[in-house]
Amino acid sequence: MSDGGLRERKKARTRETILREAFRLFRERGYNATTVEQIAEAAEISPATFFRYFPTKEHLVTLDRFPPLFEALAAQPPGAPVTVLRGAFRAAFAELSAEEITAGHAREVFAATVPELLVANLRRSPGLIREVRELVAAKAGCGADDPRVRDAVGAVFGVVAMVWLEWAHDGQMDGPAEVDSALAHLESGLGL
Repeated sequence: MSDGGLRERKKARTRETILREAFRLFRERGYNATTVEQIAEAAEISPATFFRYFPTKEHLVTLDRFPPLFEALAAQPPGAPVTVLRGAFRAAFAELSAEEITAGHAREVFAATVPELLVANLRRSPGLIREVRELVAAKAGCGADDPRVRDAVGAVFGVVAMVWLEWAHDGQMDGPAEVDSALAHLESGLGL
């Protein structure tokens, strides 16, 4: 095993420990009452180490690039935008363990129920959506500024956001299955 591989695994474990302890504290004390110093102490790291992984406490629960989705999107064959995105979401969720999905759900609950985090996610979403549009446009064989790509990506993100909000309020929901079902409905033309 290379030192690089070991180092990356250690970084991933540290990141997950920070997230796990942060969400434990958020559940116990509330998001706003939990400090970075408390999270660092619980994760047995220094505050400086915390900031190497997350620039702010807000970054623990705001939209991220979600690498599994972007990797899955890049691996999709050419096709219609909704089909490409549905395939990417399916593949991305298939790559995640049940624990990772549960941890993601916990982040979504906070992101959907803490007003400051809703605002932070709205601020970050245009860049993420632009990146998705570019990838989807390449798969569809047209430009990222094509209104059809804009509309399809917007529809997909709207549908996924609705499922995500429901999932944040209903922990018993099978979020990945509901996302796929909702995207299948969108893909079929939203017939009733």
